[in-house]
Amino acid sequence: MGDPGASEEGFVGFGEQGAQLTYGSYLRLPQLLDSQHLESDPPAHDELLFITIHQVYELWFKQLLHELTAVREAMTDGRLWWAQHLLQRVHVVERLLVQQVDVLETMTPQDFLQFRQRLAPASGFQSVQFRELEFLSGAKDPGYVERFRGLTDDERERLARRLAEPSLWDAFVGVVRARGLPADTDEELLGSLRRAAHDRSRHAELWALSEALLQHDELAAGWRARHVVMVERMIGSKSGTGGSSGAGYLRSRLPLQYYPLLWRLRSGL
Repeated sequence: MGDPGASEEGFVGFGEQGAQLTYGSYLRLPQLLDSQHLESDPPAHDELLFITIHQVYELWFKQLLHELTAVREAMTDGRLWWAQHLLQRVHVVERLLVQQVDVLETMTPQDFLQFRQRLAPASGFQSVQFRELEFLSGAKDPGYVERFRGLTDDERERLARRLAEPSLWDAFVGVVRARGLPADTDEELLGSLRRAAHDRSRHAELWALSEALLQHDELAAGWRARHVVMVERMIGSKSGTGGSSGAGYLRSRLPLQYYPLLWRLRSGL
């Protein structure tokens, strides 16, 4: 058998021999693997782990933004099966984000302190993609843009766009209306969701979609809870490198809910 990448004319369409696309060039591996630069001097062993974990988080945040934007558009277009399918993928990624904390916790507080001061004033508070995820999900906080002074023009524009555009919740309310159910007020919407819950044979897609959104909310809450415990284990009550109250600030975010009406619905079923 011949090379599966070669045609009958001998043209190699894949691999270095034909100067075509390779595994490394497709994934931009030289650039990717040259993106971990330590600030500690002499180099602290665990700083590479710290950088890698957070870069991986940002890659997954990018993927989640890609998926959730498509979920919103699918709901707007009435393709509820596609929205639900993509939300299932989102759930899997969000569970993975929680599991990644276990890897970070293989670093001891003593090892983290070897390079922590070199990080200031950088802070996880400055993750623009994470704020985009919150805004897109429905938890829009214009105060974040005002409080954070280190934004680039591009980052500020991205956040302003997320604040102005419809959220996942806005799209979901549109789905409820498209099904002929009232949704002009919170009480009307609660009544419509209660009706869907008790008549799942007729409103199966709507109910399944609401449950998928609630799962997204629950998994995001689970990540916040896991994250704050990890921070407390690492630095206790110390302030964050970016000047925040550290674990105190993170604990203040624990009550956040993307879809409080979906949680209230449980009390009225």
